[in-house]
Amino acid sequence: MATTTASITLTSSDLLSDSLALSATTTLYDDSTTATGLTQCAVGSVKVHVTGGSFDLIPALASAEDQTQYVYIANKNTTAANYVLISMYNEIIGRLYAGDWMFIPWNAYDPGGDDSSKNDIEVQALVGGPQVVEYAVFTETSATNLDASGD
Repeated sequence: MATTTASITLTSSDLLSDSLALSATTTLYDDSTTATGLTQCAVGSVKVHVTGGSFDLIPALASAEDQTQYVYIANKNTTAANYVLISMYNEIIGRLYAGDWMFIPWNAYDPGGDDSSKNDIEVQALVGGPQVVEYAVFTETSATNLDASGD
């Protein structure tokens, strides 16, 4: 059993009328338990080129359905104006500018059960040269989602 802890700290002295100091920490556990930690982690990195389309960064798998999963994605680019779009099922989750990252819970449920890309996490570069995107999936399943295949 692995113990994996995620933490975030947000601070600002001038965003609000008072200082902001927010901190949260959680341990990542298997589904419906507080005793068994997540046992699998798959990581990768890909160069994202401006092509006019998105591609699967992390494909949903029917074998990973209803498993506890957390996803980390970071844009490792250093040019401030360069960003990538992160989307799922044709819905944009957000933009990750140079140095930005995200960490979200994810249900890799594949609605059609046919690896049809409905809940794949996709990435698209709209500006700049190739942008390096780093990603990881922390999960309880041994099925791997990471193959960086295109649609």
